[in-house]
Amino acid sequence: MANVVRDGAAVGGTRTGPERAEAALDALGVSEGLPDRLHRVLEQALVFSGAAFAGLYTPGDDPDQLCLVESAGLPRTLYGLRDAYPAAGGSPVAEAHRTGRPQWLGPEQPAGRSEAQRTPSQDFSVAALPLGPAGAGALLAVSEHPGGFGGDERACLELIARAVAVPVPAAEGETGELPANAFSLAMDTGRAEVGDAILRLFGLTRDTFDGRVETLLARTVPEDLPALMSVVEADHMTIGERELEFRILQPSGEPLWLRLCGRLVPGGEGRPARLAGTVADASTLRSDVTDVARVQRLAAALATAGTVKDVGGAVVAALRAPLQADRIALAELENDRLVVTVLDPPEPEAWPELWRTEWRTEWPDAPVRAMPTLAAALREGRIRIWPAGSRLEPALAGVGPGGLAVLPLPAGGRVAGACLIGWDRPHDFGPEERALLTACAGLTGQALLRAHAFDAEHELVGMLQRTLLPRRLPRLPGAVAVARYLPTVAGLEVGGDWYDVIPLADHHVAFVIGDVQGHNAGAATLMGQMRTALRAYAAEGHTPDVVVAHANRLLLDMETDLFATCAYVDVDMEEGTAWCVRAGHLEPVLRHPDGSTEIVAAEGGPPLGVVGQADFPMTPLRLQPGTVLALTTDGLVESVDCDLDEGMERLVRELSAADPEHLGQVADALLAGAHRTDDVALLLMRYDGMAVRPLRESWTVWRVPQAVGHARRFTRRTLRTWGVSQDILDTALLVVSELVTNALVHTDGQVRLDLSLVNHRLRLSVTDASPRSPVKPTSIGWEATGGRGILLVEAVSAAWGTVPVSGGKQVWADIVPEG
Repeated sequence: MANVVRDGAAVGGTRTGPERAEAALDALGVSEGLPDRLHRVLEQALVFSGAAFAGLYTPGDDPDQLCLVESAGLPRTLYGLRDAYPAAGGSPVAEAHRTGRPQWLGPEQPAGRSEAQRTPSQDFSVAALPLGPAGAGALLAVSEHPGGFGGDERACLELIARAVAVPVPAAEGETGELPANAFSLAMDTGRAEVGDAILRLFGLTRDTFDGRVETLLARTVPEDLPALMSVVEADHMTIGERELEFRILQPSGEPLWLRLCGRLVPGGEGRPARLAGTVADASTLRSDVTDVARVQRLAAALATAGTVKDVGGAVVAALRAPLQADRIALAELENDRLVVTVLDPPEPEAWPELWRTEWRTEWPDAPVRAMPTLAAALREGRIRIWPAGSRLEPALAGVGPGGLAVLPLPAGGRVAGACLIGWDRPHDFGPEERALLTACAGLTGQALLRAHAFDAEHELVGMLQRTLLPRRLPRLPGAVAVARYLPTVAGLEVGGDWYDVIPLADHHVAFVIGDVQGHNAGAATLMGQMRTALRAYAAEGHTPDVVVAHANRLLLDMETDLFATCAYVDVDMEEGTAWCVRAGHLEPVLRHPDGSTEIVAAEGGPPLGVVGQADFPMTPLRLQPGTVLALTTDGLVESVDCDLDEGMERLVRELSAADPEHLGQVADALLAGAHRTDDVALLLMRYDGMAVRPLRESWTVWRVPQAVGHARRFTRRTLRTWGVSQDILDTALLVVSELVTNALVHTDGQVRLDLSLVNHRLRLSVTDASPRSPVKPTSIGWEATGGRGILLVEAVSAAWGTVPVSGGKQVWADIVPEG
């Protein structure tokens, strides 16, 4: 469209709008033979009247219907405009057509008088001007300007309406015969009327042709079929002309190049829309073998392209060097924006200024509205070529000052994107190049659609995997932990690898890594269930072997065909000791402070979900400050090129040579050697030791009448030994009295009192055999004789709570000095 703007601007800056419009229309007069003249005339309505949409409605095969035969600007659907209006109706188009008088409607009128509907986000004005005398059709224009069409804009539209040459409907129905090279295709049934010359090109006779378009398509070379279907299928069609070159297979097996030119003719009442046009022999215009080979190579490359960037790389490799092009851009069309996926060359300086100002991330992201000529090409859905010296807007002229080709990429009933090819020096476009680009556009559009679906599914898979894994690792007392997860690049399916870090009571931390059999949604679901189950069993206070045994029974009860492997390490951060349990998983690897590294000889049990009555023995570990614990899945150490033993030895060597001070860098370095044919999970922990060791004492509370008194004396004696201040001591005695009393009154079985002191924070814990947590009353009447104990604990404690412990519970309260 911007080339028309320059046409208008070149006429002279002092002229009025109507004068410049008249000059621009005169300039178009020398191009009356061009097939796109009608569209270029309508573009003048956009330029000189400020219209957002301009459409031409004329009587079709059915004189009772006014059909849209050409349009320019924004999509008509934004304003609720139709493809056809009843000639006797009350729409502005019909009134201008019948009366021969222009219709000017402001923003408040279209909703009432026209078929157009006001959009929720904007108001617009409508103008309908007759095309000459009454009965010849109408020009419909839409303006989003608050004031509608002013005096100059109305004069420009009147000039445009007079300049429009109304197309004459095809008259083959009058004689019952088509020209020899013409065809007419009914878009609803696929029935085709074909001239004799076309039948000869396809090797058919009038007697052998059954009238079905599928009979003709069956002779098309498979690589060209997607591009041809984008023209023949009704869902791909919009108003405007179509031009396409494609190949058919002759009886000898040699391909024959044909050129199709056609236009969609809207149907009337009771009459289907149809595609009418011509087909001619184009074989004399091309060098066949070279171009066919290029298309075949591109088709082979696109067949294996998995991502959108892979598609772009294949297009650049297939077209830039053979065409000696200087620039190629491949972009997806998302709503009203072009999202560029491949630029060659990739440097911003090689592209126009508008592209650089819109550069957002790796590539620019430009609105299509900023390049109206490109928008028009995308709307028409056919290849547009501009030779050197063409008047284009700067955003396009800078792509190819010596020549520019724009390839809309049809796919899935829409234009999926565009490919822009530019030359710096003047380039001569031969007919063979146009056919080559047409075939490549169809293949690229289909590949782009597949790759976009692949990318979307891959992102969905990654999001699911990230949701199932921990979002972040907790801060640990006396240790630092990092984790990494890499999905396989061999496919889209979700993996079953997982890891977890679970803080437990008394400064214990559980480090877990596992792998569920398979790579599918079932494996991922089971992985999430196993991770949740292990965390729940660990939080209940079970020992590591019991935790893993419970998970094994759970997996068996789920009656799944899948199994899982797991390594579970419970580390006591205070003592630097650990217990390791393996269920069919790889052994842990320890890097000692002196740099020596070993594979822990931990006795293992069977994978989870295989044997019901399985034993999972515990192996003790000793961790000195500076020791690094590494847990991984087999994807890091095993592949088709490397067996498990070799992979473990490599892990040992790399971990020994690493610097444990930077644990994240160590993890990244270890993953650098991953083969990525399987999922990889890696969990590293560096044990530093706790700077301050807590003071701990425990007391078993016997169920005797003096039990609470014994617990108070034990608490007083212990806290005085620790040097606790008197005010903390008094508060602690009150809390102990309440918690021990509650445990003795409301539970059965053993009761234990635990005291711990770290950094002046005193924790009092009472463990009993009942899983029922204490309930804080919402209100207590003055006559109530109980229920105040928990309220007192809450009032004097910095924090309190309850956690499940081995079938029972532990109620705890923290007391800290004031200030």
